[in-house]
Amino acid sequence: MPDHHPTVQTFPNLHPARNFEIEHVAPEFTSVCPMTGQPDYGTITITYVPDKLCLELKSYKLYLQSYRNSGIFYEDVTNTILDDLVRFCKPRRMRITTEWTPRGGLHSIIRAEYIAPKRRGKGGAAAPTGSSRKQ
Repeated sequence: MPDHHPTVQTFPNLHPARNFEIEHVAPEFTSVCPMTGQPDYGTITITYVPDKLCLELKSYKLYLQSYRNSGIFYEDVTNTILDDLVRFCKPRRMRITTEWTPRGGLHSIIRAEYIAPKRRGKGGAAAPTGSSRKQ
């Protein structure tokens, strides 16, 4: 099945040596329940530590809007968005939380996380994570 969602554009992280979190909250996400055909409304929150690239917000908004008429389960949309965003910006770490408007007395919250594999230094050794200065 071809990808029918637009690409999220990126821009260079101007502070790649520092770990910092970026959080984007989209409180008006809409998709369609594939079982009932009824609209699903939710809030999508992504929190990530960028590596070399950051997500551009206008294209991210258009990407989310492309789900408006998609029949997709909560769990699938959560994991699909995470997979796509990781592919677009290759973060060090990313979390997504989707919070869905109650229906039939149930309120669903889905969480998924990606953590980049540890980088290898020269010679195949794991890159240092802290100070290695000897005293």
